[in-house]
Amino acid sequence: MTLPNRSPFGLKGLTVLYAVMAMSASLQAGVAWGKAMKQAPAWYESDEAAKLADTILAYQHPTGGWPKNTDMSVPPPADYAAKLAASVKGEYAPTIDNGATTSQLDFLAKLISLRQEKRWVDSFNRGVDYLLAAQYENGGWPQFYPLRKGYYTHITFNDNAMVRVMRVLGKVAKGQDSFSFTDPERRAKAAKAVDKGIACILACQIVVEGKKTVWCAQHDEVTFAPAKARAYELPSFSGAESIDIVQLLMEIEKPGKAVIESVQGAVAWFDAHKISGIRLEKKPAPELKGGHDLVVIQDPAAKDLFWARFYELSSGRPIFVGRDGQIHYAVSEIEAERRNGYAWYTTEARSLLDKQYPKWKKRLGL
Repeated sequence: MTLPNRSPFGLKGLTVLYAVMAMSASLQAGVAWGKAMKQAPAWYESDEAAKLADTILAYQHPTGGWPKNTDMSVPPPADYAAKLAASVKGEYAPTIDNGATTSQLDFLAKLISLRQEKRWVDSFNRGVDYLLAAQYENGGWPQFYPLRKGYYTHITFNDNAMVRVMRVLGKVAKGQDSFSFTDPERRAKAAKAVDKGIACILACQIVVEGKKTVWCAQHDEVTFAPAKARAYELPSFSGAESIDIVQLLMEIEKPGKAVIESVQGAVAWFDAHKISGIRLEKKPAPELKGGHDLVVIQDPAAKDLFWARFYELSSGRPIFVGRDGQIHYAVSEIEAERRNGYAWYTTEARSLLDKQYPKWKKRLGL
């Protein structure tokens, strides 16, 4: 794998640009970065939207990617260029985690579709090249690129990172929505990358006694086996990330037999592992950070269906893990910080079972 071209500004030019932007806080966009893709259509043609796009450009790493957990509506600090030059492993390291890089590309595409400013197009293209360069030959994507030692090298489905990448590249490949400006060469490369990504997803699907099930939040980049990440993210069946993977597979216009069987196996697993008869409540707990504590209440009359974030590979039981890495079978048994600081349950698979899957079968005549 090779890195995309470095920034056309040069390090000295970037330093000046970041310093000017940091001193011009009054120019920052009034719309919060988290809401930038939820504005009225007219807003995207405004000067405010253009300023936000230029701030996004200022945060772009020389490799072409963007950092995570960064408010793109606020200009970067004056020492940003120096931090980038020092290491690709610091707080501003380029990544696909937490929507980084993919969300910036979505926003830039939205504006470019209305006004093709060369600097925006160039930035967008470097971002796409970054995603293409980051892909493993086997079709997977690591959490960080350039690679960082540790679990970051695993094929990363966690928080839907790889699925987000494939959706962006899918729009690039087809020139969909706001991506009609994409050039033929990148469209072809993006289409190939998506095909390789689908093959990787099929290779990673966990098979138990000959039956296809779901996926782990991350898989070994060489063997495709379920892999450990943080102490509380053990090799397991994922009741959360697997939902988006199935939805992505169902978006394939003309799926082959392998994709159809993959979807059917995953849906069967979700149907067999739904949790009923419980309610989740947040009890007031002023002594805890956030002021509340998650409590699971047994209630046979409860109407909601839940799925656990993780299920044990050996038994199929829901598991809950604290920072000590020890498996528990009730969320109440782990420390309060992890109990309330992580999404241990989801209800999203219900829509998959009740609406999306039946609609998919009807479309394919299954």
